[in-house]
Amino acid sequence: MKLIGITGKTGTGKSSLALALAKKINGIYVDIDKIGHQATSNPTIAKKLCNVFSDELLDKNKKIDRKKLGNIVFNDVHKMQILTDITWNYMEHQLDKILLPKQSFFIFDWALLPKVKYWDMCDLKILITANDITRKKRIIERDHISQEYLEKRESATLNYSNLSFDFSFDNDYTQESLTSFINKICDKILKEKR
Repeated sequence: MKLIGITGKTGTGKSSLALALAKKINGIYVDIDKIGHQATSNPTIAKKLCNVFSDELLDKNKKIDRKKLGNIVFNDVHKMQILTDITWNYMEHQLDKILLPKQSFFIFDWALLPKVKYWDMCDLKILITANDITRKKRIIERDHISQEYLEKRESATLNYSNLSFDFSFDNDYTQESLTSFINKICDKILKEKR
């Protein structure tokens, strides 16, 4: 089994890269953000979050509103840690289950991947970057959020410059450069198999 970790700021194209790579090498793609969403949808976890941050987190359907939660935790390291403490056991359990089947490749995609144990387990570590102006414009359009909310979200981003990576990809959002980069990764994987 090989675990490939893809990280970078939101909107850089991590998911596009990870999905295309998973398809090319017949690997299992794992979007850790989605597991985080599942965690906050879990009734027990949602109740704990409301106990800590108040019922104002809930939308009209009595579900956790992630934008409201983001407004609370993105600017406050202490509150972000509380959120992590409440959700991480669930997330870790789900990720450990995903890694159980015998599979040649798993591709983990998450902006916060370097903060958790799976980063050290990665056989291949990839950083994806992009032009900040283009990236932020894409996020605002994709997620239907304000510039102000985006800046709050950005404040929770990691500093990747002090980490080491096997590959770094500066995404210009063209299919040609994405395909070229994926081929480069596949060449390395094939060489290691020999």
